[in-house]
Amino acid sequence: MTGAACLCSSAALRAGAGLVTLAIPESLQGIVASKLTCVMTHPLPETHLKTLSDLGRQDILDFSQRFDVVAVGPGLSQCLETKRLILWLLQSLDCPIVLDADGINALADNPDVLRQIKKQIILTPHPGEMARLMGVSSTQEIQSKRLEISQMFIRGRDKVTLVLKGHRTLVVNEEKFYVNKTGNPGMATAGVGDILTGMIAAFLGQKYSSFDAAQLGVYLHGLAGDLAAQETGEISLIASDILDKLPKALLAYQKNNDR
Repeated sequence: MTGAACLCSSAALRAGAGLVTLAIPESLQGIVASKLTCVMTHPLPETHLKTLSDLGRQDILDFSQRFDVVAVGPGLSQCLETKRLILWLLQSLDCPIVLDADGINALADNPDVLRQIKKQIILTPHPGEMARLMGVSSTQEIQSKRLEISQMFIRGRDKVTLVLKGHRTLVVNEEKFYVNKTGNPGMATAGVGDILTGMIAAFLGQKYSSFDAAQLGVYLHGLAGDLAAQETGEISLIASDILDKLPKALLAYQKNNDR
């Protein structure tokens, strides 16, 4: 899903990351490079399904040494070999990680991996992904007890910050929680979560704590969505509209905090 990866990396740039490189299956480099002007690309070995291959382990490990943070998940697929690669990366990378989408899905059968990780990690599941992490069959249980379940999940995982997306997105760690008040129903559309992942990664790379990076990302993401909805309406809102409004959201935030 090249669109997810492109939205995520572009959002990281818009949120203040100085340099963003998108690591992709080698056969997709031409497609992605033609869509992105300011984001670098790095081709990696791929499976026969054209997803990231286990053979790219050392390449990714060496390449990641140049970066302050890694975002994993948007558009990756649930190919078994790619899942193995994700689980290995979570245990092998030295830098903080933002984990979303298929990165989270790779954890569904292996949640104890989170207890073995020594670096900071931010998970950004939507209710369906959270249900898979918790081993429940329905999102209704998640939605009915969002804070209680989030705090239950985070207990004993001191390196993990959880962002449970949805109406009134939650940011939770072992010490505190935040309930977001920005955003609107029009943001429940494809690609919007990928933008949030890129934003949080950018703030984490700017040396915010994991909780602060997630909190700021969630707030500004919703604010950009609200600004976009003022022009398009909620029905017509798409992910790229939010990306376009990130500079305005950041300016508004800076102006309010300079007073």
